[in-house]
Amino acid sequence: MSGVIMSEVNHQRIKTNGIWIHIAEQGTGPLVLRLHGFPEIWYSWRHQITHLANHGYHAVAPDLRGYGDSDSPLSPNSYTVLHVVGDLIGLLDHFGEQQAFVVGADWGAIAGWDLSLFRLDRVKGLVTLNVPYFQRSPNSKLVDSIRRLLGEGSYLFQFQEPGRAEKTFARYDYLTVMKKFLLIVNSDNLVAPPGMEIIDYLETPSLLPPWITEEELQVYADTFLESGFTGPLNYYRAMDLNWEYLAPWQGSKIKVPTKFVVGDKEIGFETMGTKEYVEGDVFKSLVPDLEVVILDGHHFLYEEKAQQVCHEILSFLRKFLAD
Repeated sequence: MSGVIMSEVNHQRIKTNGIWIHIAEQGTGPLVLRLHGFPEIWYSWRHQITHLANHGYHAVAPDLRGYGDSDSPLSPNSYTVLHVVGDLIGLLDHFGEQQAFVVGADWGAIAGWDLSLFRLDRVKGLVTLNVPYFQRSPNSKLVDSIRRLLGEGSYLFQFQEPGRAEKTFARYDYLTVMKKFLLIVNSDNLVAPPGMEIIDYLETPSLLPPWITEEELQVYADTFLESGFTGPLNYYRAMDLNWEYLAPWQGSKIKVPTKFVVGDKEIGFETMGTKEYVEGDVFKSLVPDLEVVILDGHHFLYEEKAQQVCHEILSFLRKFLAD
């Protein structure tokens, strides 16, 4: 394949697990599945897709269910980790790959952890960003824990009620909503003051950082204008159902080789004890084959520090070349 053809990102929709999933793909070689978070789309990985394709990998980035050009089931109950992992298994089967490398951020990191937990036979290596693997609490559902810990101003709590966040987001144009989320620099917990909605609490930067342009932000805005936010928000509304479904894996470990990459200004990194957790013994006991990398950056690290993240992913993948 020539470099000219290689530069093109190809798009298709694949039937998997009863729905249609849109994917962007580039390159040939070992399959690397890239999983985005909230509120994002395949486009979030545009820098890494091309980088991996140019280094001999088949980079595939889906719009996860509910996002972009993928189908968006109506019920929040259709957005559990079992549904999402089912979609990913279908993608691997479509490409005829027994195993793939998986790279996930935010909700995509959770999907990567759970894919590795449920079907470690299908994951050759895992890179996750932002969200570490946490032990499931046997006694307390996640939403209740969040309410007790952070109160009802937490975005995680505010996103639970169907229609609530959608209604408040609608007070702003889509480009402003994307700026409020994608350009977060506050590393504290995202908790709105009493009586305030999280979207109103988030600031709209007057100047863009150097790592993203107005045109790139507009790609997100145009996509969410078409698809809406209900599908993405349904991931949060399925959190308690996830807690129930994950009970059989209580106490399980992640047994695939893993690299965890996080920014030192990640939301809650200092205030929620994430730094101590990812550098401590508990995380490494749950993920025995683990490398932790802390970069200078915020939540959307793979855009803000695109080249560094490309390097971290590629250096991890190259460890498997001799296999």
